[in-house]
Amino acid sequence: MTRRRRSEGVLHATAEPDRSQVDDLNRKVEAERRDLRVAQALWMQGHSGPPHGGTGALRHTGALRHTGTPGHEMPHLVRGGKVGHWEPFSFFAPDPEPLMPHPLLRIPELLRLDAGQGIVRIPAEVDVPFTRRVQAIVDTAEFRRLSQITQLGLVSRVYPGAMHTRFEHALGVFHNALRYLWQLGKDKRFQDLIDPHSAEVLMAAALLHDLGHWPFCHPIEDMGLPELPPHEEFAAEFLSPNRELAEVLQTEWDIDPEEVLDVLVARTNTPRLRMLRSILSGPIDIDKMDYLERDSLHCGVPYGRNFDKNRLIQSLVVNEAGDGLAISSKGKTAAELMVFARYVMFSEVYWHHAVRSATCMFARAFFELRGGMDFRELFQMSEDQTILLLRARARGTPCEPLVEGVFGRKRCLYKRVVEASVMHNPELHARLARQPFDVLARSAAMLAQRLGQQIGETLSPTDVLIDGPPRHREVEFKVDLYYAKEQKYRPLQEASPVVAALAHTQFDEYVKRVRIYAHPRCAKKLAALPNLAGLITGML
Repeated sequence: MTRRRRSEGVLHATAEPDRSQVDDLNRKVEAERRDLRVAQALWMQGHSGPPHGGTGALRHTGALRHTGTPGHEMPHLVRGGKVGHWEPFSFFAPDPEPLMPHPLLRIPELLRLDAGQGIVRIPAEVDVPFTRRVQAIVDTAEFRRLSQITQLGLVSRVYPGAMHTRFEHALGVFHNALRYLWQLGKDKRFQDLIDPHSAEVLMAAALLHDLGHWPFCHPIEDMGLPELPPHEEFAAEFLSPNRELAEVLQTEWDIDPEEVLDVLVARTNTPRLRMLRSILSGPIDIDKMDYLERDSLHCGVPYGRNFDKNRLIQSLVVNEAGDGLAISSKGKTAAELMVFARYVMFSEVYWHHAVRSATCMFARAFFELRGGMDFRELFQMSEDQTILLLRARARGTPCEPLVEGVFGRKRCLYKRVVEASVMHNPELHARLARQPFDVLARSAAMLAQRLGQQIGETLSPTDVLIDGPPRHREVEFKVDLYYAKEQKYRPLQEASPVVAALAHTQFDEYVKRVRIYAHPRCAKKLAALPNLAGLITGML
């Protein structure tokens, strides 16, 4: 039985409340905090008198606090398992009058960030503000096409849940942009650089950052084909004056489409534009912050969600040069965990050996079948239309096993027979890593012929494939830590051996390995050849 006692006029309980009761009260406290934030925002926008009327303070009741936790002057969530007692209490939120209004509060999407209404929900339980002008962008044909392009493409051949689209991802990146703007808007240096219009340009760019992507964009771009126009050109085409999207930006947002393009594709070089690009595409950008978590969720793996996203966003500050992002020293651990999450997602998902088998099969088939293709027409197709086109072109050619093995009714992925990294078979790795794709294709055809002789079979030129890291390297995780007490910046890599090891050196050299694949029909015989790695190295 719970015993109760009185101390200094407050009712105490010597037993902890039921866990469900605690969770319920936690939710109430969070809801009251959200209501307070919205009320303050509305009041700062011009309402007369303090929010909710009365004395100018908001009274919150019905929560619990723990007597063993210091700092009772501020509301905090209920926690269990600590020394002390649970007590019901009331708190008064301070009158918002002395507070400086957030400089971006007049942006309606920021005002709705925690409002709980006028939203669209995306996984996992993320409420994205969905105002009339956001809906106007989302409903354009140019944006809707993103719902027909999966975010991870061929990863779904190994992780069947990875069917989420670039449409969903774009909404997640937009939500992150709002959270970044809310946090950074408290920084005086950011306020001086980014006005509300610039913030809205960033919001539009966040929604449209994948606008120029086409189905299976990354494996096609990684081939570095000279006739292939960069996807940024397609973004410019979709934002051209004769397009619906350009009209929406001008009429609903009062934004010139060229302003959005300048964020997506660097055309001018000012501190303001460098800051916006740092938020959209940098070491701790809104894109990465979404795709790590979202890809991990849909693939059914924990790796991309094991970092403290909230803590990292709360630690955002302006860098020393005033043209990019840094993080406060309190965000160091969260940043380290994000670097590790990215490393493991590449190792276990994006560069998983079976995922790379499907990717390599697709790339080789596209390389062989691309002749006579109208790329501009192709890249405006949906994913399903692209697959149908490739299957039709591959029929009756040596590429048919490649295309049908990935997209046909029966999955038949090529098998890994040799793997090389800087530590394992380093000579083979040095020969093939970052070679042009046409060199890899010719080398694979040559290996198919010579290895076929070794096992006494005639192999097709496409029975052996080489998968090597592309020529470009991943963006280095280069960001500074800000130490407020000393008012000094220091590179994160100097402060963290974890980041120094994983963000650059080991990332490209260890995760992105060279692999030789073969058709399942001959893979076992090839893998059984003595010293196959040395044999292949000698042939090259």
